[in-house]
Amino acid sequence: MEALDLLCARGYRPVEIASVLHRSASGPVVHDSKHRVDLITPDQAELWSEISASAWSHEHPEFLQTLRDFGAITAARANTHCFLAYANESGDSEPAAAGALSIHQGVALFIGAATLPEFRRRGLQSTLLAERVLYAHAAGCDLAMMAAEAGGESQRNAERNGFRIAYTRIKWKLD
Repeated sequence: MEALDLLCARGYRPVEIASVLHRSASGPVVHDSKHRVDLITPDQAELWSEISASAWSHEHPEFLQTLRDFGAITAARANTHCFLAYANESGDSEPAAAGALSIHQGVALFIGAATLPEFRRRGLQSTLLAERVLYAHAAGCDLAMMAAEAGGESQRNAERNGFRIAYTRIKWKLD
């Protein structure tokens, strides 16, 4: 507690509290077959960036273009694999969620998962998590890891999918 008090006294404030979670890249996964998840092709990078940016910027539309640009960089990055989840509830197949994973030396880092607001709470993130775990395992990974808002819906969803908390991190900003 003393360290936290010292940081606050010096003008720092917490800007993010996240749980860093991990699981084996093998083993059981929760899978909802009503949704489809595809690894994107290079010609789908713009679509992936748009779905991701739109989902992430829902509450902050001023960040939409920055998130599109970030998505384009993510989709073009070596050893990063981008996935689109499609909502198949009405018989149509509409891209509704995006996520990625970056692989390095047998570790799959799950990054950038987000669902368009109108498709939330339908199991798309669980399906996206499960498919990325299967992909990581097939790619030879032993470990999957991710970060999520501490105590948030993404953390609970990850825990339902076999992830466990390794530690909690706090990011600080100097005012």
